[in-house]
Amino acid sequence: MAVLHSVDFFPSGASPVAIEPRLPQAAFPEHHHDFHEIVIVEHGTGIHVFNGQPYTISGGTVCFVRDHDRHLYEHTDNLCLTNVLYRSPDAFQFLSGLNQLLPQEKDGHYPSHWRVNQSTLQQVRQLVSQMEQSEDGQETHAIATRELLFMQLLVLLRRSSLVEGLENNDARLNQLMAWLEDHFAEDVCWETLADDCALALRTLH
Repeated sequence: MAVLHSVDFFPSGASPVAIEPRLPQAAFPEHHHDFHEIVIVEHGTGIHVFNGQPYTISGGTVCFVRDHDRHLYEHTDNLCLTNVLYRSPDAFQFLSGLNQLLPQEKDGHYPSHWRVNQSTLQQVRQLVSQMEQSEDGQETHAIATRELLFMQLLVLLRRSSLVEGLENNDARLNQLMAWLEDHFAEDVCWETLADDCALALRTLH
């Protein structure tokens, strides 16, 4: 299995964050990294096999990849990604407690894939653009600026994700899609699923 190394992606030894666009992302064999990664799907579709589990991804999917996770992409169709790389949650100079904003494994389940709506995706693009434009200097203010933008990104994703609750119909539909992906081999009781997602049954017909 291929291993991707931080020295090939981060612009300097002290840089806490790097942006790696994949426009488009072709099929890519299984690999893992010695850094962490937030994968933001801009548009297109594909299959993301994450620790052996296949997920259908499309615009608005956000995936959190840890340094020991293995993953690959296949069956990609104009799949465009923006990857936000960071060394680890504890590798920041000015930020602490980031794990509270990241998905956490519980009882053997790691909620790696979140979804955000198009409005949030546009805000994400703006923050990523600011990260790309921020100077890569080693001055204190430059490092602090990059870390601040990264924190803003995490807060935005956390607030907007399904993990934080369902505030609108778009989010509830995203929850439905995520549930169906995780339980595609099971029989579905549509009435129960509609209740769980706070959707009208006619929405599912």
